[in-house]
Amino acid sequence: MSTPPAGTTKKRMFSRNDYLAPLPIPTGEKPSDVLNTIWRKNEVFLDIGNYSIGSAVMVLWPMVMLFAFMGYLFRNDHDDMHIFAIMTTFIIGIPTLFLIQGLFRDVPLPVRFNRQRREVCVPREDGEYWIVPWESVTAAATQQSSVSQAGKATMGLLIVGFENPDPQAKDDNKHFWFGFNCGGGTTAMALWECMRSYMEIGPEVLPITNDFERGREKLRGRSVFWGVCSEYLYGIRKHLMAQEIGQAIWLVIAALLLGAPIAMMLQTWKLSPPPDLPYPDIIEWSKPLPPEQWAKRSPELEVAIATREAELAVIRKQA
Repeated sequence: MSTPPAGTTKKRMFSRNDYLAPLPIPTGEKPSDVLNTIWRKNEVFLDIGNYSIGSAVMVLWPMVMLFAFMGYLFRNDHDDMHIFAIMTTFIIGIPTLFLIQGLFRDVPLPVRFNRQRREVCVPREDGEYWIVPWESVTAAATQQSSVSQAGKATMGLLIVGFENPDPQAKDDNKHFWFGFNCGGGTTAMALWECMRSYMEIGPEVLPITNDFERGREKLRGRSVFWGVCSEYLYGIRKHLMAQEIGQAIWLVIAALLLGAPIAMMLQTWKLSPPPDLPYPDIIEWSKPLPPEQWAKRSPELEVAIATREAELAVIRKQA
């Protein structure tokens, strides 16, 4: 599956596609894990997951609050209340059932990026997995816009793709990709930089993220619910004591309008600790190597990175 060279941008009236890999050259953005995709990281590998039950809660919660407020307004009008109850059942009830069903499903296994071997382990169905060369991974930030009476709306994805290294693979098992609903554009580039920077520079350049692996340990033996609520209230108190009023207000708004503590509680419950890759060969593959055995960049990537860094240096000087 051919893609345009990394660094290529294709713009249309209502869309934009930024091609980021292969080869994985710098985007110029600072790494930012906007969707809590980093589940586990160390000096050898980085686990990236695409499961976010917390995001689903924070999408559903504003509708719950809106319909609760509307129910309060219609509480004395029995005729409208019946119509409102039916609307609530369909608009909130059905997504809630899907959310509950998701809570009782196994968390999908993460994709593992091994920086010492410069390879990626991609779990597939029925216990299968692929070992894909890092420099063959494809990535693109895609963005679509639409215009209506309410104004302009923009949506976007980061799409990361992998090719099955088995030349005898069937057509329906040759390609795999996963998408991150992060808005496209620079946000998608910043999320991609978490993976690219880890592989090309090291774990020290990644942002501080939720430590899912030790999430329950940090609650110090408390229940997940009370532990998360205590941590959340402590965060508000810490901002108030530091006179960071704006950040404290934002946490309160996030709790009331987005259900942030509930989202954090469910995320901690499902991802602390995150699932590990259970394959014996991959457990061995994930062990550290002596530095002299580390895989090296290809000459093509070395040239591409040097060229891109020179371009970014010129852009920074002109800014």
